[in-house]
Amino acid sequence: MKILAGNSNRPLAEAIADHLNLPLTRADVKRFSDEEIWCEIQENVRGEDVFVIQSTSYPANDNLMELLVMLDALRRGSARRITAVMPYFGYARQDRKSGPRTPISAKLVANLITVAGADRVLTMDLHAGQIQGFFDIPLDNLFASPVLTSDIRNKFEGQKLVIVSPDVGGVARARSVAKRLDAELAIIDKRRPQAGVSEVMNVIGDVKDAACILVDDIVDSAGTLCNAAGALKERGASSVAAYVSHGVLSGPAVERIAGSPMTEVVTSDSIKASDAVRDCKKIRQLPIAPLMAEAIRRISEEKSVSVLFD
Repeated sequence: MKILAGNSNRPLAEAIADHLNLPLTRADVKRFSDEEIWCEIQENVRGEDVFVIQSTSYPANDNLMELLVMLDALRRGSARRITAVMPYFGYARQDRKSGPRTPISAKLVANLITVAGADRVLTMDLHAGQIQGFFDIPLDNLFASPVLTSDIRNKFEGQKLVIVSPDVGGVARARSVAKRLDAELAIIDKRRPQAGVSEVMNVIGDVKDAACILVDDIVDSAGTLCNAAGALKERGASSVAAYVSHGVLSGPAVERIAGSPMTEVVTSDSIKASDAVRDCKKIRQLPIAPLMAEAIRRISEEKSVSVLFD
């Protein structure tokens, strides 16, 4: 098999290739003066099993277009099978019509990836499980919870632990983590007055004198997490930390986290950390290269991927 990397998260692609003991396939991905994307695969891929590693993180549109161009280049180069490896799948939050005359952009992106030439997709912690059904090609959705729970167990061993879902929609995810850790579960009941603004209304569960762990799939502007952390501290939590699969961390997110009562926000490295994220002492990334590499190996060898969910 061959591993091809886009420009969205080169360090992660290199780490995955190292775990597979394979060099990254030589490719040239450049921009014309008007920012059009141009790609040339500089090795023979005819008949090969090729994995393209590219998260559609910021700048989302550029990275998505880069992925599509690379997929098309591989298809026209007669690759036997092309797998789009997307540690972070952008546009996933637009998974339904939220109002009249609004798009379902996740479905549109699924169509674009398929038409561009992908034979299958490998991703991690989709924002909504139903997005798997938007694809007419096989999709493997990995979970970051084994990586996150291992770190939680090592860091909070012996403490009274409560896993907290920052909203009702994330209860299943938080319950899964709580079950792995044999911990209690709490839920933040919040109302969102408008897009990007959240207001905490109530905390369901006993968090007094407990080390609370907020669990979510995406942290973007960090408003929800910071509000939730404040509500938990008001109700007597001894400490509050957050474990999140994808650290989008856009806009004022880093500044909010730095000034929040949270002791730490831990994310996977599915999205390349910006300079501001690296400089923030309250933000830490966990490596997912071993997980992604093992999934790639199993797909290439036609073995089960579901064993990685345990």
